[in-house]
Formats: sequence, structure tokens, C-alpha cells
Amino acid sequence: MSVGYKIMYAVGVTPWDEDEVDRELVDLVEGEHALQAGRALDLGCGTGADAVYLAQRGWHVAGVDIVPRALRSARQCAAAIGVDVTWVRGDVAALDTLDLPGPYDLVCDLGCFHGLSDADRVGYAEGVTRVSAPGANLLMFVFAPGRRGPAPRGIDRTELEARFGPHWQIVDAHQALDVTLPGPLRNADPHWYRLERR
Repeated sequence: MSVGYKIMYAVGVTPWDEDEVDRELVDLVEGEHALQAGRALDLGCGTGADAVYLAQRGWHVAGVDIVPRALRSARQCAAAIGVDVTWVRGDVAALDTLDLPGPYDLVCDLGCFHGLSDADRVGYAEGVTRVSAPGANLLMFVFAPGRRGPAPRGIDRTELEARFGPHWQIVDAHQALDVTLPGPLRNADPHWYRLERR
């Protein structure tokens, strides 16, 4: 999947990069039952909008992405706003190989996991479990399974439960009705999941 992302960044076609922070993340950080600021990890951070948002709200944030061009944009964004984020170039399926200042209280994956291969999904789930503190939250935006050409293949609740096994429990799951997707992704049936580390 990383080659595809690199190509899309190279040609400037990145429909997943938005300046606006998703409502689910805002609710988790600022809502009625807001999490207390701590350490956050943004996996597949892209150009960094979510990581920067978290840093603006007092979180100590690390953002991981494999695409150098995306990380350059993320660094520029954080510098322009004046927040400190640790940007790490690396593979989300090999978190153990990265220098990450965890453990993390919040892990955000807003469109990364659902595009990984089966092998990478195993490495990702194991790595996220190791770098997360007990009681940590994992917020995921994913497409439902399906064939959509070059789009991510998606994931469902059953597979999430199997992948994250006994270490995590799903505490919230619902359709992402407030998300507008471009063209061919309109039938992707996006969902939000929030998991909690046991």
C-alpha cells in the first residue's frame, strides 16, 4: 500500500488529506466525556491535521507516516501553527522498529488500517497493543469490506475483534454518516470504531 500512497502524493491526488478535523476526534477530545490530555499517536498521519489539532489541545503527539512528502507538509503545518509534534517516518506495521516516546493514551487511525495487507494488519495490531497504555483508546475510521478498485479493501467489526483479540474491546461502533467521500468511495460504507485497551 505504501507505493500507492507515495504515487498519489507525488501526483497530488490525496482525497484523504483534509484541513478539517473529524467530528469524532473533536468529541473524544473536547466533548462531554472528553479524554484527559496525555500522549497520542497518529498512525498514517499524512499531512498532520489531526496530530496538530491534538497538540493544540495539550496532547504530547507523535505522528507516523511512510510518505516523506506527507511528513514534510506535516512539519510545515506544525511549525506554522507553533506546536510541537514528533514526526516519525516509518511503517505502521512495524512500530517496534520506530523510536516512539510512548506509552500512548490515545491512538488515532483515521483511514490507515483498512488498507493494510493481512500480514501488515497482524504487525500493526501487535505493535499498537505494545505501545498503548492500559485503558488507552484507539479511534479508527474504516471502510466496510468491498471491492472499489484501488481503494482500501476495508474491514468489519468481526475482523477488528479477531485482530485485536483479548487486549482490546470495542466500546463504540457506528456508521460515519457525517463523512462525505469523493466519487468512487461514496459506496465505501465508512464506520467509526473506538476500542479500549484492557
